[in-house]
Amino acid sequence: MEKIDHFGLDFATFTRLIDNLHDEIVVYDRHFTIVYVNKACERHYGYTQEEMIGKTLWDFIDNGDCCWNLSTLPKVCELDQPLRQTQKTYIGSDIHTIAIPLHDENGEIDYVVMSVRDDIDESGIDQLVDVLNIVENPPDRYERGLIYRSDAMREVVQLSHQVAMLESPCLILGESGCGKSLIAKYIHDHGPRSEKPFVNVNCASIQASLFESELFGHRKGSFTGADADKEGLICKAEGGTLFLDEISELPQPLQAKLLHVVQEREYRRVGSPDPRKADVRILAATNRNLSEMVRGSAFRQDLFYRLNVFELNMPPLRTRPEDIAPLAYHFLNEFGKRYKREKRISEPALTILKRCPWRGNVRELAHTIERLVVTVEEEVIDTAHLPRWLYRMAPVSSSDTKWSHLDDALEDLEKRMIKEAMEREKSSRKVASALGISQSRASRLIRKYLDDKPNQN
Repeated sequence: MEKIDHFGLDFATFTRLIDNLHDEIVVYDRHFTIVYVNKACERHYGYTQEEMIGKTLWDFIDNGDCCWNLSTLPKVCELDQPLRQTQKTYIGSDIHTIAIPLHDENGEIDYVVMSVRDDIDESGIDQLVDVLNIVENPPDRYERGLIYRSDAMREVVQLSHQVAMLESPCLILGESGCGKSLIAKYIHDHGPRSEKPFVNVNCASIQASLFESELFGHRKGSFTGADADKEGLICKAEGGTLFLDEISELPQPLQAKLLHVVQEREYRRVGSPDPRKADVRILAATNRNLSEMVRGSAFRQDLFYRLNVFELNMPPLRTRPEDIAPLAYHFLNEFGKRYKREKRISEPALTILKRCPWRGNVRELAHTIERLVVTVEEEVIDTAHLPRWLYRMAPVSSSDTKWSHLDDALEDLEKRMIKEAMEREKSSRKVASALGISQSRASRLIRKYLDDKPNQN
């Protein structure tokens, strides 16, 4: 067994110790390939060790989803000196990185070792922005609010980026809570109107009798209660984007007037005969099937086709489980900062979150994480802290297993983890090391669930 000099530790034990450090440790080789990173990377980027080791720096930059801003590594290698840098990750972590080059016998850089922590710590090492003589921090690319890893969402974002440069209306379809308003804001932020207002209108929240006045505005005295002139939401969005969320709830009399705005780019305030120019781009969204509403005469066909020049379909969260982990870590960061309650989540608990169908989509996941951050007193959110309904909805395998009791769910999860670990590791010692438990406990669980005498080596 490989030992580490002076310590008498085998490599598996050594890496287990490093994996339990709060700070992230990452090692790059001279080709910018990650040869090692500990488990803290999940808290910072939402990626697992397995997903990061073997990848190059460019794998996390060239695909447009760079995990951090202002990468330190290239400059460390170019200047051949240690550097430190304050960074922000795309899931919302504020991190402080210290990168140190290591040299071979010829004086060439062999590896770059980085330590990454969550808080700012003073040190005597030069800061990257000082070395580069950067007066102002570079633009923050991580305020987009879009956290994803799936190909399905990547396609939506890429199409949104193309749509952003156009002036035509766009219809965003998807279930409630899947992020339609975030995509609308992304389109606005990446288009030529980004410096102008983005006005978000929830059509379902406005009374039908007030909708025309809210949208178009009114003149003083045009109806009872109109004590002064009022500018409407279209006017507030002048030069920018008007986002009509839940467009399916727009009253039918208003649908014809909105059609006129879309076609003629003009409107009239209530009580005024004078037309006004509507210099706005219109985006709309709904969680309902507008085609069926058109067939049932509940929504105007001509308005539907005018709004549906470009169509974006937001995939529900249950179809992109690879997005759950980075989203969960993002919300842990966000609500941890908001409530000043820093929390971590255990791997078994995260496994349950990944297997839940999340019928309320990203919004439901966010609310669940927020509730856990507020109510869990321990530093680590574990399976016992999760609400019971999660276990009833999250089968441990591809079957349709459902649970009625927490103990049943925990036992099923334990059985699955032991089975998967034994298939991969082949011995109780390696299973114990992989799961962070004693060998005697691993042997007992293997006998319990696999009914077979475990190999001890």
